[in-house]
Amino acid sequence: MLERHEIESFLVLAEELHFGRTAERLRLSQARVSQTIRKLERRIGAPLFERTSRRVTLTPLGARLHAELEPVVRQLDSAVERAIAAARGVQGVLRVGFLGTGAGELTAAIMDGFRSRHPGCEILMRETHFADPLGPLRDGDVDVLLTRLPVEEPDLTVGPVVLSEPRVLAVAARHPFARRRSVSLEDLAHDTVFGVTGPAPRYWWDFHVPAQTPSGRTVPRGQSVATFQELLALVAAGQGISPVAASVERYYARPDIAFVPIEDAPPTHVAVVWRTAGVTARVRAFAEAAADAVRANGGPARY
Repeated sequence: MLERHEIESFLVLAEELHFGRTAERLRLSQARVSQTIRKLERRIGAPLFERTSRRVTLTPLGARLHAELEPVVRQLDSAVERAIAAARGVQGVLRVGFLGTGAGELTAAIMDGFRSRHPGCEILMRETHFADPLGPLRDGDVDVLLTRLPVEEPDLTVGPVVLSEPRVLAVAARHPFARRRSVSLEDLAHDTVFGVTGPAPRYWWDFHVPAQTPSGRTVPRGQSVATFQELLALVAAGQGISPVAASVERYYARPDIAFVPIEDAPPTHVAVVWRTAGVTARVRAFAEAAADAVRANGGPARY
């Protein structure tokens, strides 16, 4: 049976490949680290590292041990962290980002469920914008995000879907489309839609505001926008049209804009998203509160 300090020394050295840096991270002497690794290698019965005067590398056996051991230790640490959080209650501050209306009316249920279980944790909420919907999460300005899908990023985890709704076309009240019962995605080729100013993923913007119709016709791109209010102002001024979520009509209704159902547009979804490497007990607790709110609601909120 390996001892915990042996496992920690092995994993850190496998990451650093340098005895000095490993000793600094573990707050041990370099001699102690070397002694621990030699003891581990005697226990295993073969070298785990190749050492020269210039470099340290993993042997094939060491590389295999690291590949098998590292995820197990990470899972054990996570289990202990969850147990401690459950025993003590989640503490500290959770920064929640939200795009637009977040999860709509389900947002309050998620927050209430989280607060009731973890009264010692404060929630701070911050609005994000579609010009850079994922930037605040990546920059560490928020810990978890309620945002529109799709999110297809290798460093981000997509959790529970909390909102699902159809899409409508926002047009000026005097626009010819405003008199119609519905439109199709093909109708987008007859007017101008908007680009986006900022680092929003191209696939994300193209899903919400397509660059082509289903038949392949180009959808004219007009002025780029940075915020949702800017987009609505330009729609109202007759500068273009834009597909939006159906709930926009409820939360952002204004007399100079009409919202026309898009009969063939796929639904849009909102989910909980967080940095895979930055997951904490607070983030897990928030995701659990969101999943519980969805179950209690009989599924994601709908409009």
